[in-house]
Amino acid sequence: MHVPDGFIDAPVSLSAGVAAAGAVAVSLRGARRELDERAAPLAGLVAAFIFAVQMLNFPVAAGTSGHLLGGALAAILVGPWTGVLCVSVVLLMQGVLFADGGLTALGVNVVTMGVVTVVVAYAVFRGLLKLLPDTRRSVTVAAFAGALLSVPGAAVMFTLLYALGGTTDVPLGKVFTAMVGVHVLIGIGEAVITAATVGAVLAVRPDLVHGARGLAAPLKLRVGGKLVDAPAAAPAAVPAAVAARSTKPVWITGLVTALVLAGFVSFYASASPDGLEKVAADKGIDQNVQEHAAAGSPLADYSVKDVDDARLSGGLAGVIGVGATVAVGTGIFWTVRRRRAEDLTAASATAV
Repeated sequence: MHVPDGFIDAPVSLSAGVAAAGAVAVSLRGARRELDERAAPLAGLVAAFIFAVQMLNFPVAAGTSGHLLGGALAAILVGPWTGVLCVSVVLLMQGVLFADGGLTALGVNVVTMGVVTVVVAYAVFRGLLKLLPDTRRSVTVAAFAGALLSVPGAAVMFTLLYALGGTTDVPLGKVFTAMVGVHVLIGIGEAVITAATVGAVLAVRPDLVHGARGLAAPLKLRVGGKLVDAPAAAPAAVPAAVAARSTKPVWITGLVTALVLAGFVSFYASASPDGLEKVAADKGIDQNVQEHAAAGSPLADYSVKDVDDARLSGGLAGVIGVGATVAVGTGIFWTVRRRRAEDLTAASATAV
C-alpha cells in the first residue's frame, strides 16, 4: 500500500507530513514507557522483520497481491507507541534506499500504514482481551482480529486523503469500494501472519509480548469467607545486562529468519501488483504519478545496481535492507531507552 508521489496533491501531502511528524514525536515520548529491558533489544528486530515480510507479496485475487503492513504485529509485540516508530523506520528505509513509497508522500504512508494500523489493531486487540478468557489463545485470537481490521482501516484512510487531495478525477465511491474490497482480502493474510508470529513468540517467551503482559489472573485469597486479590509481589529488579542476554536467543533467531525471508524467500513472492497499485491502474488514480526522487538509488526496486543475476541482486538488496533497518531501528530505540533511564533516575533523585 505504499503511496507514490503524485497520487495526493502537495497541500494534503504536506498536512499528512505534519500529522505524521506529530505522531512520531508523541510516539517517541510514549515509547519511553514501553522500551524496558525486554522490549528495547527487540524493537529494532521487529522493524527489520516487518521490512523482510513486506517483501513477501502473496496473491489475494486474480492479478493482485498483498503484503504485510505490520502495524498490528509491532503494536502487540512491543507496544503501540513503539509500534508506530517501528513501521515509520521501515517506511523511511524503503523510501530512501529502495524508492518504494514516495518521499513527498512519506507522511501519507506513515499515517495510513503506521498510525492507522496501530490504532485500529491495538484498539480491537485490547477490546477483545477484555471479553475473552485470560489465556494465550485469546491473545492470538485478538491479534488475528486486530490485524484483520487494521488493513481495511488503512484503506479507508487512504480513501479519505484521496477525497481531500486526489490528483485525478475518479469517483470517490469507486475508489472506496475497490480499496476496501481488496484490502479486506489482504487483511486476511495480515491476520494469519500476525497471529502466527505472535503465537510463536508466546510459545517460547510470552514475557516478550507486550500485549500479553499481565495476562495471568491475580492470586486469590479467602478472607472472611470471601475471595480477594492477593497483594502483588514486588517485581525483582533485573539488571539490564541479564535482561539483554536473556533475549539473545530470540533476537538471533528473529534476525536469521528475517535475513532468510528477505534474502531468499522473497525471490518467490508474487510479482503481481499490490492492492493499491492494482486499484490505481484499474481506476486511473495513477495518471499523475511522479518518478521517485530516489529512483537513482543503487538499491532501487529492491535490486543491487550492476548485479545482473536477478536472484542474487534481489537477495543482496533484501539482506542490506534488513541490516540497515535493524541498525537504524536499534539505534533509535536504544536512544529512547536511555532517555527512559535518565527520566527514572531524575524521578528517583527528586523523590529522595
